[in-house]
Parts: sequence; C-alpha cells; structure tokens
Amino acid sequence: MAGLAMIDLIVLVGYLLLMVVIGLWSSRTVKNTGDFFIGGRRFGKFMTMMFNFGTGTHSDQAVGVISKCYSVGLAGIWYQWLWLMVTPFYWLIGPILRRLRIVTMADYFKIRYNQSVATLYSFLAIFILMVNMGTMLLGSGRIIEAVSGGSISFTVAVVSMTVLFLIYGIAGGLVAAIYTDFIQGILTIFLSFVMLPFAIIRVGGFSGLHSKLADNLFSLTTPGEITMFFIFVTMVNGLIGWALQPQAILMAAACKTDMDSRVGVTYGNFIKRFCTVAWAITALCCIALFPALENPDHAFGVAVKALLPPGLVGLLLASVLAAVQSSCDAFMVAASGIFTRNVYQVHFAKNKSDKHYLMVGRIAALIVVAGGLSFAFYLPGVIAALELFWKLPALLGVPFWLGIFWRRANPAMVWTSFICAFSVFFAIEQDLFMGIHISLPWQMISYLTAGTIGAFVAVMLTKPQPKEFLDPFYARVTTPVTEIEDSALDTMG
Repeated sequence: MAGLAMIDLIVLVGYLLLMVVIGLWSSRTVKNTGDFFIGGRRFGKFMTMMFNFGTGTHSDQAVGVISKCYSVGLAGIWYQWLWLMVTPFYWLIGPILRRLRIVTMADYFKIRYNQSVATLYSFLAIFILMVNMGTMLLGSGRIIEAVSGGSISFTVAVVSMTVLFLIYGIAGGLVAAIYTDFIQGILTIFLSFVMLPFAIIRVGGFSGLHSKLADNLFSLTTPGEITMFFIFVTMVNGLIGWALQPQAILMAAACKTDMDSRVGVTYGNFIKRFCTVAWAITALCCIALFPALENPDHAFGVAVKALLPPGLVGLLLASVLAAVQSSCDAFMVAASGIFTRNVYQVHFAKNKSDKHYLMVGRIAALIVVAGGLSFAFYLPGVIAALELFWKLPALLGVPFWLGIFWRRANPAMVWTSFICAFSVFFAIEQDLFMGIHISLPWQMISYLTAGTIGAFVAVMLTKPQPKEFLDPFYARVTTPVTEIEDSALDTMG
C-alpha cells in the first residue's frame, strides 16, 4: 500500500494517533490566552531545551543540507552551520527575550517604540511564518513522495501533515506544541542518524566513500559560492536576524525564569549542530550511491527507500512528520498570537473577553496555516526557500538591536531603516539592478547596510523618545525573572 510495507504503515499510524492523543490531552490545560499563546510560562530547563531543539530542527533543513551537499559537496553543511558561531550568543539572547516579559515579538516593538511599529512587525512576522511553514511542508513532502516511490503524491503528503498538526495545535496551543516536541525531538535525532550507518556500509566505509568521490567534495568551502566570505556574512546576518524570527520569543519565553531560557535556548540549539553533521555525511554517500538524480531535493527520500529495511522506513517517516510538526505547530501559535494580540485586539476589538480572544486566536491559526500551505506549492525549491527565510527577519534586525542597546533609537528610525532595507531587498529579488547578478552574501550586506544608514540618518534628524517612556522598558531588560511572577498578566481579557 502506497509503496510501503505493512509494518511501516503500522508504525506511521501509531505515531499519528499518539500525537493526536497528546495534543488533545494537552488542551485540558488551556484555560486562557496566556496558556494558548505562551504555554503559561510553566516549563523548566529540560522541556525548554527539547522545545528549542524540536522547533528549531525540521526535516526541510535535513532536505536542504542534503540537497546542497549533493550539489556542491561537504560545504553545503553551512546551510545550517551558519548558526554554529551564533550558538554561544543564545546564552545572552535568551535571557534578554525572557526578561522583556512579552508574549509576541510585536509586543517588544510596541513597548520599546509604538503601536505603528508593532503593526509593521506583525504583518512581516505573519508573512515570515507562512513562508517558513511552507518551506517545511515542501521539504517533508518531497521526502514522503520519494520514499513512497510517488505512490503518496506531494499534494497528499503536504495536506495530510497540515491537517494533523492543525488538530492538536488548535486544541492545545503552545502547551501541546511543547509536550509533543519532547517526543518529536527524540524522533528528529533518530531521523538525523538512522540512515548514516546503512549508507556508510553500502559505500564500503569511509575509505570507500573517499575512493568514490573527488577530493574537492570533502572541502568545507567551494570556489565562487560557499567561500569564507559567504560563511562570515551569513553568520552575521543570522546573528542579527535570529531574535526577529517570530517563534524565537516562544522558544525563549515559555519558561519560568531567564536561567531556564538561557540553558534551554543554548543547549536545545547546540544539539542540532551534531544532527547537521549526520545530514552532510549522508549527502556525500548519496552522491556516491545515486549520482544522477535530476532533483537534489529528492536525495534524502531516495536514500531512505533504497537503504532502510521495513519498519525503519515507517519510523523514519514518523520522524519526518515529527520534525515538521514540532515546528509548524509552534509557528502556527506564534502567528496566531501576533495577529490576535497585535492586530485584532488593537485595531478591531479592544475590549472583549479573554475567552473571545482565545477563540479568535484559534481561528487565526487556521487562516495562517492555510497561507503556509499555499506557500508549500508556490516556493520554487527548498534551498531558495531557506535563503528567503534567512533574509526576511534581518530586514528589521538593525532596529531591534539598536532598541535594546541605544536609548536614542525611536519609531522614525525603525520605519526609515525598514523602508531602506526592504527597498534594496525588493530590488534584488525582482532583478531590478540592470540584470546584474548579486551573490547571496552581497545581498545581505546590501540590505543590512541600507538599513543601518537609514537608521542613523533618521536618528540624527528626529527627536528621542521621552525618558519616562523608556525607563520602564530598560527596567524590564535589567531585571531577572523569578518563578513567583504572575503569568496571568499574559492574558488579554
């Protein structure tokens, strides 16, 4: 059935049922919007770590790294290792986000700048999250399509995954996302390493792998593409843009204290670095074993079908679903929270009950997922989608960090910086520079430079915000979070 052995189908169905049961069970604890959008801030270090690993690691990343490594060799690992040098900074960034005591990143722009800036970020964030969901569904759908030999079509795979995380995500919100991420994080580690020994044995060990591939495929750089310059610029861009990823506030702030955030964010993301190594080595084996694939995005799925025995195929497919759902459910909740708190409540219904906003949040989640689903069919490929995801959050990265460290930053600066950065980004994306090809690192330098220049020019020409407006914000940033703080402040009623 569907190109899979019966034991694979049994394993797969068993996983799907388990996730639905856990998600629906979790819904019992969702009493208000604070529970739905931020999990009641009830989680400690270990659960925060697993949530960060599960949300930050998804199967489209495995597909992307394997696809890029299949095309250029081991240097493709930098399509995830670009975060390698950023990892130590999570030790500092996590507590900052937790100390802000906010529910969405748009809340940050509201309390630091004003509502117009918060609304600007809200629409950018929702778009980012829909693109990100579409990317994950795209990558996972390609795996399932290849593993099933085309018996499960890309469309059926993507729609089925979407329906599943919708069921438990809308019911249980972030609580369901964090509880399911515990199991899904373990399965994601399994996804990363299970195929590697089978692939290494098939190619004749590491010596056999070296004998089958050219030496340049083992280099961590490639001439003219993934150079040291490329690596450095993408890392800087990643550091600037990470906190602007809308789900980052959930990953850093759904816990009890800022130390829980510090440990959970740092170590949850650190685990992922080891998984990335397994993806890259698997890709080299794919080059040796399947040298003539038309679409590199299919390399992972083809290898699964050719290398793994029955039973493990089903478990790996369950891991693929786990990886995409552990992220999509969190992204769905993040987008829902941003729309409900920072758009709907502000501009359409200011004085409704918390129960009303909880209902709106669930409806918004459904609409946002529909947008993400449409992107899964629109995006041109996993690599192009990943590159787009790197760029979008950084468009507001300069105003975010200036707002943390510089009192002189003001709303006019945010708008000017964003307009300058976005104009350059849009012109590059639309090929408006007289047909001149601009490489990815120079694209990043261009919009970051434009945003930085726009920010400083605007600051010099406008007045600073009042001291009495800024003091409460900076008091938050410098005050550690204790376990006795009242999370009821997170509700909306």
